[in-house]
Amino acid sequence: MPRLTRDRTTWLTYAQLGLWGFFLYGFGPVVPLLRDEQGTSAAVAGLHSTGIAVGALAGGALFAPVARRYGRGPAIWLGLAGVTAGVTALGLLHPLPATIAAVAVVATFGMMVISGVNVVLTARHGPAAPAALTEANAACAGMGILAPLTIGVTVDAGLGWRPVMAVEVGLITLVALAALTFRVRLPHGAPATAAAAAPVGVAPASAAPAPVAAAVAPAAVAPAAVASGPRGIMVSSRSGGTARRQGPGAGTRVASARLPRAYWIAWVLMSVTGSIEVCLSLWTAGVLRDHAGLSTGGASAGVAAIVGGMFVGRAAGGRAALRWPPVPLLLGALTVSLAGFTLFWASPIGWLAVTGLVVLGLGNALHYPLAISIALAAAGTATDRAAGWSSYSMGVGFGVAPVVLGWVADGVGPHLAFLLLPAFIAVAVLLTVRLGRALAPGVAPA
Repeated sequence: MPRLTRDRTTWLTYAQLGLWGFFLYGFGPVVPLLRDEQGTSAAVAGLHSTGIAVGALAGGALFAPVARRYGRGPAIWLGLAGVTAGVTALGLLHPLPATIAAVAVVATFGMMVISGVNVVLTARHGPAAPAALTEANAACAGMGILAPLTIGVTVDAGLGWRPVMAVEVGLITLVALAALTFRVRLPHGAPATAAAAAPVGVAPASAAPAPVAAAVAPAAVAPAAVASGPRGIMVSSRSGGTARRQGPGAGTRVASARLPRAYWIAWVLMSVTGSIEVCLSLWTAGVLRDHAGLSTGGASAGVAAIVGGMFVGRAAGGRAALRWPPVPLLLGALTVSLAGFTLFWASPIGWLAVTGLVVLGLGNALHYPLAISIALAAAGTATDRAAGWSSYSMGVGFGVAPVVLGWVADGVGPHLAFLLLPAFIAVAVLLTVRLGRALAPGVAPA
């Protein structure tokens, strides 16, 4: 079983991802309040998620070139500086176009934080990367619990939701000061020996160093040959661009310029599971208020139940990811999500609906960490480029699903509109099964 060693750099990246989680999970309860404040429909308020999507696309495009030029560590800190600027603007501005633009700025730089943390942990922890990524996302969810609770308190106190933006700026400043005081430095680039970091049951794409190219159009997708991994699982090569050996008798393969098929299946899966998470984040408070009978402040605070479940699920999931392959874990997590959603959606009683949200959070906890660990492992040495492309999957999920759900909610109400989520879960199950076949054991590389 791989062993996860947590050094000061690891703890710092956990804290940095947690800072993003504080905004992300705090912004969901803000959207219904912004809708009331700005006098818009649910579909128009959902355009804030489109702002997040546009920012995610921009951040994904920026990360790889910024990381190449300045290093991965500086790219993460630049991302946090941009998040600080964006949340400050969001807290000060009121018109709809201004708040959407501010959210887009936050998402642009937040995506640089996410991409940087993912590749730093993947490069640093090798086969234990799924556990490290799961724990990092547990920290993200743990910080995310605080934001809805803070909003609930400030709303009930008559202060509105904007003070939570000042709290975000203060937390980013504290983490930066702590890193400076204790002299914790993040790595600038990939290790000299690019031994691919693979999760348990997923093979690395290549053991050879390769340059991180500029983003390649997804039309060029085809899998590259993948060497055997910790449990003998391989990804077959069906690409026309075959890997070549370096030098006479060398056993090292050069990574294909094309990301493998398993990566792109995981990419679509992240888009679908991201749709589930962002729809819950943006519209759960409205359902708790209108269907389960909670107050406005109580409904905003109730969103913390999802994040609390995600925190517990990710804290426990880190150990599970060291013991079991990611695909079966992901199928189990999707099943738990469906059970939790059913309890939440069917209950008109506040505490029972919140209980369903906790169960739902337990399932959602492992969706993203497992999918991104598979995706980055399949990418091999092209992790910077793969991490950048992964933000586009989140952009699709964040940009389309909440607007569709908001449009449906304007017609039938948020409660009935939420029936879109079981459809997303079903699609995610099918994609996970397909991903398992792409990572099937015993398939020799071409």
